[in-house]
Amino acid sequence: MLKIGITGGIGSGKTTVCRVFETLGIPVFYADTAAKEIMANDLDLVKGIKETFGEGSYTGGVLNNKYLADIVFNNPGELAKLNALVHPAVFRGFDVWLSQVPSYVPYILKEAALLFESGSYKACDYSLLVTAPLQTKLDRVVKRDGVDEVQVKVRMDKQLSDEEKIKMADFFIRNDETQSLILQVYDLHRQILSKQ
Repeated sequence: MLKIGITGGIGSGKTTVCRVFETLGIPVFYADTAAKEIMANDLDLVKGIKETFGEGSYTGGVLNNKYLADIVFNNPGELAKLNALVHPAVFRGFDVWLSQVPSYVPYILKEAALLFESGSYKACDYSLLVTAPLQTKLDRVVKRDGVDEVQVKVRMDKQLSDEEKIKMADFFIRNDETQSLILQVYDLHRQILSKQ
């Protein structure tokens, strides 16, 4: 079974692309969703976060996102510490998830915003990058999250640029609303099946 990592900058539409693949019967592991669950339920990770960032990291047993965000998002060193705790736990979660995928499935997708930044692309057979023009991405995130463009750009600056990711990706989908996303996914699906 092939493992395809899928990523794209914030607002690129990678989740939408994943949903189309799911309609074709392809299982998708959503790393960011898994990370939230693991940060709430993995006792070793909870302990590590509390030891590193203080008891205020959790309130009543629930992750205190604002507390943690205030510490890590303007401090690259603190963010690196958090990632060093969370990424290995998510990798383990992916391995458990993968062991439960039926063997007849031809390939799976591992969706991760930080696929390249975290190094998790190395555990995949191929990587897929979803791109979109900057203004399109900004408009999507502003509308989706109810934030302003400045806040979106700050979040974008935490990720590698599309130009840097293009050098590392094997497949590409351009989600610029000028080409059919469904047809691009279907064509790519056929390409991946041919690599079996």
